Amino acid sequence: MSAADSVLLIAFGGPEKPEDIRPFLQLVTAGRPIPPERIEEVAHHYEAIGGRSPLNELTFKQARGLRRLLKRDGVAAPVYVGMRNWHPFLHETLAAMKDLGHRRALGIILSSFQAEASWERYLADVAAAREKVGPGAPEVAYAPAWFDHPRFIEAVADRVAEALGRVAPEGRKAAPVVFTAHSVPAAMADGSPYVAQFMAAARAVAASLNHQRWSVAYQSRSGAPREPWLEPDVAEVLRQLAKEGVGDVVVAPIGFVCDHVEVLYDLDVEARQLAEKLGVHFHRAEAVNDHPAFVEMLADLARAGLGK
Repeated sequence: MSAADSVLLIAFGGPEKPEDIRPFLQLVTAGRPIPPERIEEVAHHYEAIGGRSPLNELTFKQARGLRRLLKRDGVAAPVYVGMRNWHPFLHETLAAMKDLGHRRALGIILSSFQAEASWERYLADVAAAREKVGPGAPEVAYAPAWFDHPRFIEAVADRVAEALGRVAPEGRKAAPVVFTAHSVPAAMADGSPYVAQFMAAARAVAASLNHQRWSVAYQSRSGAPREPWLEPDVAEVLRQLAKEGVGDVVVAPIGFVCDHVEVLYDLDVEARQLAEKLGVHFHRAEAVNDHPAFVEMLADLARAGLGK
C-alpha cells in the first residue's frame, strides 16, 4: 500500500449525554452473555460521573492537537475520528472520507497495549465498517504499537510526577506508584503481548522518574467469577499496601489514554473509597488525554505513516 493521504484516529466511543448511556451499553455488550443487572450497574456508573463519558470530547481534542502539529510541520493530511461503539461510528467516518476523495488512511488505534480485546477487535471493526461503506471505502494501514514510544512514556511520567507532587515531600520517595490497565481474560493475555507491553511501559515510566517503588495492577474486570482474569486487582494491591503501613499511594492508569468511566468511576470512586477506608491517601494520576507529548507522539506516528 502506498503512503496514506489521511489519518484516522480509532477509539472506543462513549455516551455523550444521559439518554445515550443504555443504547451505548447495548451496543458494547451485543452478542455477549452479560446479565442485564450488570449492564444496569454500569449505567449507574456513568450516571455517577455526570451522565456522560469525556472520551469522545478528549479524542477530538487529541485530533485537533494532531491537526495543529501536522499543519506546523507542513503536512496537509486531514485527521478524522472514528469510534467503535458510538457516533461518529467507523463506517460513518469512512463514508465521509470516501466522499471527500480519500483512498488510503493511516489508522492509529488509541489503545496502549495489544490484546484481542484492545487491538484486534478494532481491526475487525474497521474491516466491517469498510465492507459496510462498500466499493471505494478508504484502505486502512495501521501505525505500529506505541506502548514504548518515548513521547508516550514522557506524557505518562509527567502525569505521575504531578500526582507525586501532591504527596508531602518527606513521603514522596517512599510512596508506591501503582500502574493500572484493564484486566482481560488470562487465556486472551496468554496469546498476546499485553502483559509484556504493560510491564515494559510501567518500567520505563518509573525509570524516567527514578522512582524505585512501583508495581502493576489490573482493574475493571467484567467476566464470570469462575473465569481466570489477569491479577492482582487494584483493590487487592491497595489492601496489601495498607497492611504494609503505606500512607500515600499514586495510581496511574497507563492502560487508558483518556479519563473515562474506568478511570472516573472504577478508580476515582471505588478505589478511592476503598483506600480512604483503609486509611491510605489516594492520588490518581491523570490519563495522558491531550498531553502535549502524547499529541507529539501521534504526530510522529502520522508523519511516518504518511511518508513525511
